[in-house]
Amino acid sequence: MSGAERFDAHDDHEEPGAGSGAERPPGAGGPDGPRPGDGPEPERPPRIPMPRASVEDGGRPLPEPDAAPPAPTLPHGVLRSLLGAWALAACSAAETAAVEEHLGECGTCADEARRLREAVGLLHRPESLDLDPALRTRVLTNCLDRRPPRIPLPEWATPYDAETARLDALLQDIGAAEWHAPVRLRWFEGDAATSRRTTVAGVIAHLLSVDGLVAVALGLEDPVAEQGVTGPAARTEAYWRASHFPPTRTVRAPWRAQSHNLVRTVSFTGGGAGKLPISYGDFTLPLRDAMLDRAFECWVHAEDIAEAVDYPYEPPAPRHLHRMIDLAARMLPGALAARRQAGLAAMSGTPHLVAAGRPGRSLRLEIEGAGGGEWLIPLDSPGAAGSAELEVAHVALDGVEFCRLAAGHVPPQEAAAGQTGDREAIRDVLFATAGLSRM
Repeated sequence: MSGAERFDAHDDHEEPGAGSGAERPPGAGGPDGPRPGDGPEPERPPRIPMPRASVEDGGRPLPEPDAAPPAPTLPHGVLRSLLGAWALAACSAAETAAVEEHLGECGTCADEARRLREAVGLLHRPESLDLDPALRTRVLTNCLDRRPPRIPLPEWATPYDAETARLDALLQDIGAAEWHAPVRLRWFEGDAATSRRTTVAGVIAHLLSVDGLVAVALGLEDPVAEQGVTGPAARTEAYWRASHFPPTRTVRAPWRAQSHNLVRTVSFTGGGAGKLPISYGDFTLPLRDAMLDRAFECWVHAEDIAEAVDYPYEPPAPRHLHRMIDLAARMLPGALAARRQAGLAAMSGTPHLVAAGRPGRSLRLEIEGAGGGEWLIPLDSPGAAGSAELEVAHVALDGVEFCRLAAGHVPPQEAAAGQTGDREAIRDVLFATAGLSRM
């Protein structure tokens, strides 16, 4: 077949309606659009637009900023009512402009706005929200200076009131789990140190049960259900036995209620009730000394709790600390006599037994620091009077160290800061001081 015949045969097999390439409009191509080689394609907008030029690069002037809206004209009463919202930055832009324009014209509103701004500053102070520990004392002192209470608290009961309040503040700060933190109660029996393991809640139960000795004498409810139990250790063990479970944080409420009742009751009884005898089992103290003894125990055990939960705790106020030291010094002659009866005293030479009230051999106890002073301790008879002429020894101790020795927390051999004179007399006094401690 010739070339012309092949061309004619191919032309006879074209699809219906299809013309030759010369008959198609430019750019039409096939049914699917333009084909390569069919001619130039029409220009289309790009699918991703190009970045626009900024106004600054185009050389055109920038548009003028919108003018601030004029401050609305508001009556004085409305503007004054907006001062609180203005101080808190809670006004709209128009209201803020109106208020600030008004403050430049009205001195009364300007003073009020300044006070409100200062108050807002106090509300947003970045300081700790914990109260100053001395705040309660300052407030009470200020109130009592302005108007004395109708029923004043006897002076000898103020240390107990202060120490129970401080311990209650510590208990309020600790968490629920810290009530079960281990605490070791320490004291001396004879010349040997002893201890008892308990928890923070157990310590408060101990204070509750021993403070009950004073409560019973004042006609208040006894927290120890077991009858006929006397002595701090026996009462504490009885209270612990009566609990179905180990003490928990719930013991705080009865302890606090009892301490408040004690303070209130001694206030009603007046200063004359200070001689009421309080039995501790093997010894008796007048109420005024028993309240001081309970304040001392409260401070000592508060330090035990603070150490267990890693809480800062300060000693008592100097005037209260001085009274605690004075009570221990007054109890030392009886403690020395008890050591002699138990065969624990080192008899140096011949004891100078004298009649009650007569001067006898003495040791000068010098307490340094806050709450300190000097006491002459008779050595040979609890009824003898201390005598500077018959002084045979001198011991110097820090006030807090002496109290910790009396609490059984410091070994007697390590307590004295300075000593001179009869060594055996000094040893007896130091061990007698540690012997004042009890559970």
